[in-house]
Amino acid sequence: MKTRPLMFTALFLGALAFGTTTWWPAPAAGQSGTAHDQHSHEKKEHLEDLFGEEDEEAPDSHGENEAGHDGHDEHAGHDDHGEEVVSLSAAELKEFGIELATAAGGSLDQYTELPGEIVLNADRLAHVVPRVPGIVREVRKSLGDAVKTGEVMAVIESRELAEAKAAFLAASERWELAQAKFEREERLWQKKVTSEQEYLDARQASAEARIGMNSAEQQLHALGFSDAYLRELPRHPDATYTRYDIRAPFGGTIIEKHLTLGESVNEDTQIFTIADLSSVWVDINVYQKDLARIRKGQTVVIQIGHSIPEATGEIAWVGPMVGEATRTAKARVVLANPDGTLRPGLFVTAQVAVANTGAGLVIPKSALQTFEERTVIFVRTAKGFEPQPVKTGRQNATHVEIISGLKAGQSYVSKGAFTLKAQLSKGAFGDGHNH
Repeated sequence: MKTRPLMFTALFLGALAFGTTTWWPAPAAGQSGTAHDQHSHEKKEHLEDLFGEEDEEAPDSHGENEAGHDGHDEHAGHDDHGEEVVSLSAAELKEFGIELATAAGGSLDQYTELPGEIVLNADRLAHVVPRVPGIVREVRKSLGDAVKTGEVMAVIESRELAEAKAAFLAASERWELAQAKFEREERLWQKKVTSEQEYLDARQASAEARIGMNSAEQQLHALGFSDAYLRELPRHPDATYTRYDIRAPFGGTIIEKHLTLGESVNEDTQIFTIADLSSVWVDINVYQKDLARIRKGQTVVIQIGHSIPEATGEIAWVGPMVGEATRTAKARVVLANPDGTLRPGLFVTAQVAVANTGAGLVIPKSALQTFEERTVIFVRTAKGFEPQPVKTGRQNATHVEIISGLKAGQSYVSKGAFTLKAQLSKGAFGDGHNH
């Protein structure tokens, strides 16, 4: 009976020997013992993980592991990376269009939003007519051309003009003759050579001739001829008597043209329309509910859109009547338009300042940026420009109140802050920060 336990023991030892040979083979010929030692070490760690017989090696008293590295170095880099600074020179600030301002208290205008339209400045609009009938002989300007004051735009031949000039010249000659006769009769009458009646007749004839000459002169003045031109007229060639130059009354742009070469035109035909587009009107539609709050002198911010910059002006006029069809009144703003971007016909939104309230620190909205999911302002420090988180309060179309995060007297970027944000974002993606 004792042979059976011995047999089980022998089988167990044989299986254990076979498993040891299979799991831990001896190193092959030519192979160093390093791989075997490493394999044994991994096996040991595997057993330690299973049974927890040994603890991890603790760092030494200086806080370093076996490799000699500080266990906090990996996190220290993140702490140093938290400082966001952009340094730019004065030349770079100018190049990128970055403007600075000083934080200070102010007030906020409360706005009412109204629709409007840009229209021509009717005070600087001219419908040019020939003033005399005739035939078009020259057309020197086309639609869209710019003209200067007094510049010739077209030339007309007019028979009626020739008759008016001839009448003036004849009247001038009659007056000169009548005046000479009157002066002669006056001298003779003073010497008692002629009668008083002859003297009076000569005086009356001179007066009538002068009246006729003045009448002919005024007709030519009405056609646009100056005194200097009329003094030179007797010396002009006869062929020029029919020539009539159509001149620009002021500098502007031709926005309408209604004549062609050889066309017959009348004295009241509108052949050109000239507009001075250096200024335009903005007609605002004021609803009944807003009429009580709209008045002359209020500040208006005109928003055009379509990449056209905003414009600011004042209400110059408020219409006294309400339209029957629209039930709105008109308010008008006059805007300068030196570069021609404000084109008549564009629809706009008018932000009319109807109230004004005091506020703490007020800055332009253009100074605000969103960086790392926070609203920030780029503040100037000794190191450069740093994004400083702020808390905003009341705001209008152009400005916002800063409740916290900014102190009075601090210098900040009021325009062009997006450039600094882009620089920081560039660094966050691997190019490094500008410290």
